[in-house]
Amino acid sequence: MTNAIDHQRAQHLMLEAQIDPGAMSPTDRHWLAAHLEGCEACAASARSLTSAVEQLRAVSVAVDPELVARTRLLVKFRTRALERQRSWLLPVWVLCGLSWVLGVLTAPLVWRGFEWVGHRAGLPTLVWAGGFVLWWAFPAAVVLILLGAGRRQAAGRT
Repeated sequence: MTNAIDHQRAQHLMLEAQIDPGAMSPTDRHWLAAHLEGCEACAASARSLTSAVEQLRAVSVAVDPELVARTRLLVKFRTRALERQRSWLLPVWVLCGLSWVLGVLTAPLVWRGFEWVGHRAGLPTLVWAGGFVLWWAFPAAVVLILLGAGRRQAAGRT
């Protein structure tokens, strides 16, 4: 006895078989064949789908060669734009990583410096410790600003 899930699976497999017959596993192929033998509604649907696909494949479409040339040119331009965007991002990521490595290496010195300045100026611990946190957040904020500017610039070109 078949249920709605079996019919949905059969519909899915029929579509998959039409799109890429080689992608269907042998298990699914055997299951679908057995289901189509026992279910006339799905078998009729499979015949209709096969007929529709064959009719679509028989249709010949003439495309203007100039349209093809323009499309190729636009694809090339877009590819180059994406490559430029990626090439621009690489130095940003390298500098960001370098910034964090240097930040980690210099953190004890910077902490002592903020502590010293805070005590000499008579600032509460919360103030000079907050300055230290902002010092750490500054490179990330610069990177975010650069990335935002790059995205706005890229969006303006499209």
